Amino acid sequence: MTGRSGAVARLRAISDLHVTHEENRRVLLALRPEHPDDWLLVAGDVGERFTDIEWALRLLCDRFAKVIWAPGNHELWTVPDDPCRARGEDKYRALVEMCQTLGVHTPEDPWPVWHGEGGPLAVAPLFVLYDYSFRRPAWLSREAALEQAYEAGVVCTDEFLLHPDPHPTRQDWCAARVEATEVRLAAADPGVPLVLVNHFPLVPDPTEILRNPEFAQWCGTDRTVDWHRRHRVAGVVYGHLHVPRTTWHDGVPFQEVSLGYPREWRRRPGKPTAPHTVRFAADVHGARA
Repeated sequence: MTGRSGAVARLRAISDLHVTHEENRRVLLALRPEHPDDWLLVAGDVGERFTDIEWALRLLCDRFAKVIWAPGNHELWTVPDDPCRARGEDKYRALVEMCQTLGVHTPEDPWPVWHGEGGPLAVAPLFVLYDYSFRRPAWLSREAALEQAYEAGVVCTDEFLLHPDPHPTRQDWCAARVEATEVRLAAADPGVPLVLVNHFPLVPDPTEILRNPEFAQWCGTDRTVDWHRRHRVAGVVYGHLHVPRTTWHDGVPFQEVSLGYPREWRRRPGKPTAPHTVRFAADVHGARA
């Protein structure tokens, strides 16, 4: 699929739009596909208020041929100034229903198959939380790691605004999401490689770059670290860290695609309005298991 300008339709990706910030809203308003058949993968943290998330996803649906969304932690917050008072699973289900009304693919929908450049590829939006197992240093207990974070003043706002209802804890919610996702991954067509889209990194290595290592415990679960090896994965897209870059793990590219806060993206080269082009493993349609 080649447009009149010579552009080729591709999978594009972005995360951490944080449209509560006016400058980020302007970035979103300027964001356009390079080809009318581009798909956009949105790896979470569009915003906190329900109406802001709906506004942003509706705008993206009007511009991209298909929009695929995985929730971030910010979407799951229950914030004081949001008329939507849903918590935990209820908040997530309300977001899923809104997305389905707009035509946005969610982790609860069949995985769409991309037939453009690099295809066929099944794009799998995931909702996998964290369970405090990405600790720095790794030998710390969860209790000691949390105590260290509080002492350092590096505490994720999730501790106050992300409620796990009806699960007892966020760790329990994470465990339930991991188990449900593993069932779907095991049932995937082995003949069609996967692009996994999750807000949190699926391996701990990217968190080593964090300025505050205490924050790593809110960044994923060690129960996902072998998914790219156990399944036929062509690429992984994630956000959350606000450090856009690509790292390679066992031949699979892991792309952090966040926009982040204005103070962060202003320092980077390039246009903040350009979503990332999704990268694939060199042998995506080869024999790699």
